[in-house]
Amino acid sequence: MTKNSITDNRMVWLDVIRCVAMLMVIGVHCIDPFYISPTMRVIPEYTHWAAIYGSLLRPSVPLFVMMTGLLLLPVRQEQPLGTFYKKRIFRVLFPFLIWSVLYSMFPWFTGLLGLPKEIIGDFFCYTQGHESQSLMDSLKDVAMIPFNFSHKENHMWYIYLLIGLYLYMPFFSAWVERASNKTKQVFLFIWIVSLFIPYIREYVANWLFDRSGYVFGTDTWNEFSMLYYFAGFNGYLLLGHYVKENKDGNILKIFWPFSSNGESDRHNSNWSVWKTFLICAVMFAVGYYVTYTGFSTTAANPNATETEMELYFTFCSPNVLLMTLAAFLLMKKVVVNTPVVVKALANMTKCGFGIYMVHYFVVGPFFLLIGPSEIPIPLQVPLMAVCIFLCSWAFTAAVYKVIPKKAKYFMG
Repeated sequence: MTKNSITDNRMVWLDVIRCVAMLMVIGVHCIDPFYISPTMRVIPEYTHWAAIYGSLLRPSVPLFVMMTGLLLLPVRQEQPLGTFYKKRIFRVLFPFLIWSVLYSMFPWFTGLLGLPKEIIGDFFCYTQGHESQSLMDSLKDVAMIPFNFSHKENHMWYIYLLIGLYLYMPFFSAWVERASNKTKQVFLFIWIVSLFIPYIREYVANWLFDRSGYVFGTDTWNEFSMLYYFAGFNGYLLLGHYVKENKDGNILKIFWPFSSNGESDRHNSNWSVWKTFLICAVMFAVGYYVTYTGFSTTAANPNATETEMELYFTFCSPNVLLMTLAAFLLMKKVVVNTPVVVKALANMTKCGFGIYMVHYFVVGPFFLLIGPSEIPIPLQVPLMAVCIFLCSWAFTAAVYKVIPKKAKYFMG
């Protein structure tokens, strides 16, 4: 694997991907009010730019999962299961619980301060129309944390996913370590087929038979379909590992692994920067076109439900896979040799989890600050994303500086 680093043991290009993915995540949350808020959704310009940016930024979460697979698979077999869980899960569990409680109790705090309840909707757009400053409602949200997130901390859904992947990885890793390259390609191919399930469920099932949403053996008594065991984010996890272990020439074989035997794998080589750019540009453009067209068409329907609008934004879909893989491979070619930039990226990586925990608190305030301004809507999203990112980074870095030994419990 090509290393791009001033040091011998740091992949700086991976820090670049992490930085871009973080900005993408924040950008996605910046556009939430554009199509979630009832007042914004009726304004065509907002839904138009929600479609543009929402589609462009879809690779955000899958990029993080690919990085996890690249860094952690295969799990060292000599490492006890409990040690792995303690190192990985505890690192995210305590900050997750602390910040989830803070988000859940925020509405009650606003009531104590005598603020109008509408401020809750200003901070968290998904709660608009359902704001409550009741202590009991906040405590109910706290009690719900072991089971699911509330709409005041929507971004916490990823932590449930991440903990699930950590629980799964040691067992998946045993297969990954022994499987041949060809076997991994076939697994990824079947996973890619499973990515079409949301569209098959929405369109084919409704067209062919009157069993809306039920495909491949699912029904009211069975939610696990034929391809269930290949579906989900574990594909991105394996894909990150596969990209690490293979040269560029092997990457596209996951889309059709049956054309050659595994012996030819070693004859493939890495692509040049220009070849990488060309292939990735085509992949990204195709994925983006499907995502943008699907979302914008649905968003144009005033009667479309939130579920229908999110269909083409589904992370585990073929269109998002194309964009994610293209972005990952392209950024893998980035070379950073400036020590100051390398150091900044390393610090951002250290603060990354804390940035994720904190940023959702300031999305609403920055939208209130920038949204009504004269700044053109196309510039509002990147401006908000950068401001939120820098503020969250500064806060997280300050916590690490003030309480260096205890910061891990708050910021990961």
